Amino acid sequence: MSYQVTLQPSQHQFATDSETRLLDAALAAGFNLPYGCRNGACGSCKGKILSGTVDYGQYQAAKLTEQEKTQGYALFCVAKACSDLVLECREVGGLKDIAVRTLPTRVQEMQKLAPDVMLLKLKLPANERLQFLAGQYIDFLLKEGKRRSFSIANAPHDDEFITLHIREVPGGHFTGHVFGAMKERDILRFEGPHGSFFLREDVERPVVMVAGGTGFAPIKAVIEHAIKIGYTQPITLYWGARTKQDLYMHDLAQSWVGALPGFRYVPVLSEPAAGDAWDGRTGFVHQVVMADLPDLSGHQVYACGGPAMIDAAKEDFTRQCGLPIEHFHADSFTYST
Repeated sequence: MSYQVTLQPSQHQFATDSETRLLDAALAAGFNLPYGCRNGACGSCKGKILSGTVDYGQYQAAKLTEQEKTQGYALFCVAKACSDLVLECREVGGLKDIAVRTLPTRVQEMQKLAPDVMLLKLKLPANERLQFLAGQYIDFLLKEGKRRSFSIANAPHDDEFITLHIREVPGGHFTGHVFGAMKERDILRFEGPHGSFFLREDVERPVVMVAGGTGFAPIKAVIEHAIKIGYTQPITLYWGARTKQDLYMHDLAQSWVGALPGFRYVPVLSEPAAGDAWDGRTGFVHQVVMADLPDLSGHQVYACGGPAMIDAAKEDFTRQCGLPIEHFHADSFTYST
């Protein structure tokens, strides 16, 4: 049976049923409620039932006392609707609403996506989940106070693991460890989420996304989030790489053409190899954008990649193509050796 849930004070509404946890239903509808564990162990998702009844689900008694239940509170990560509901809760509307945390994590899986690109899947402790906005990053905390930053490649609704795309940097201390000594089940520590690279969902402008190399990772997260919430503005993704093997998730990017209305994908190679048999676009990726879209005055741009690409795109898009500077959003990858 279907029930309607109304959130206060926002007046946002979504549908659910008796088998779906309220947090999951809210996230699926595009409403970002706070959470920390998603299994009743932390209390971050606690909110008040103003009307209606729920199945409280399984939770740790210390996180929802009997007194709190009599006052109308529930843990939305485990509670399920038994009727139409009106709930009072805080919604995550931006960076200020998300706590930066320091957590341990275990390397769950390692997979080479290209000769110099490693996919890492990280598993948090059983009672923890990381709340983040699609496009944000984490900092690994290393010895002697050193940090290494990597963008999260999965969308928030798919948060069983934290997924990263790590490119091997010649002479890189941390990436050398990833490609050399690191093994599955190793334990790491990180701090996050960080960064202001996320989709401005309330801006009604066509979107141009520009990825250079592993700058594809946060853009992947943003696009998968857009698909999940039914984002309606047209999106064009330009992904630039040296050779075809560097487009390490080319098939996935092509699959989004059918999954998101108005989505276009333009791969660009700067140095196609002889064996690539490449008949697509070539050159510097931001220049291909300018050739296709000489007038960007009505667009918003999200660019992620190396500093040289980001700097050139910002300069040329704003000066030559009329892009308002407030609609240029970037995540610049600076590599440490």
